[in-house]
Amino acid sequence: MGLLQPESGLLFWMTLAFAVVLVVLARYGFPVIVKAIESRKEYIDSSLDAAREAEQKCATLEARSREIINEAEVRRNEILREADTERKQILADARQKAESEGARLLEKSRLQAETERTAILADAKREIAALAVAITERMLRQDLDNREAQTQLASRLMEELDPKNRKTWTPD
Repeated sequence: MGLLQPESGLLFWMTLAFAVVLVVLARYGFPVIVKAIESRKEYIDSSLDAAREAEQKCATLEARSREIINEAEVRRNEILREADTERKQILADARQKAESEGARLLEKSRLQAETERTAILADAKREIAALAVAITERMLRQDLDNREAQTQLASRLMEELDPKNRKTWTPD
């Protein structure tokens, strides 16, 4: 007999061995294999669900991140506007204060100049009065019949009463 035409006894024992192996595998092997395959399928399904959930959370977080960034930009712009407004207000206040201080100092200087001017004029009037009294006093002491003698006397007295040599006369 050849390999292509087995005998009936060989065929019987091969079928019986196959049936025993099939029963043993069906009884003990297949449930374990099926259980492992189903376990693997459940693991893959749960991993896919977790991946979908993670992707959804990531999208939610990304949207929230964009929202926070937009809120931060709005707040930053608001703070910049407030700072600019406050800066302008501070500059306006400083300008106004400087103008009022300048006006006050100008008025004070004007009043001081006016006071000094008044004092100088009063002092000049006193000096002129003192000179006039001194000249008149000396003119009255001399005989002044002619006009030319009076003029010469006045000139000479003015030279004598040079501001360096003169003492201030104050009326009693």
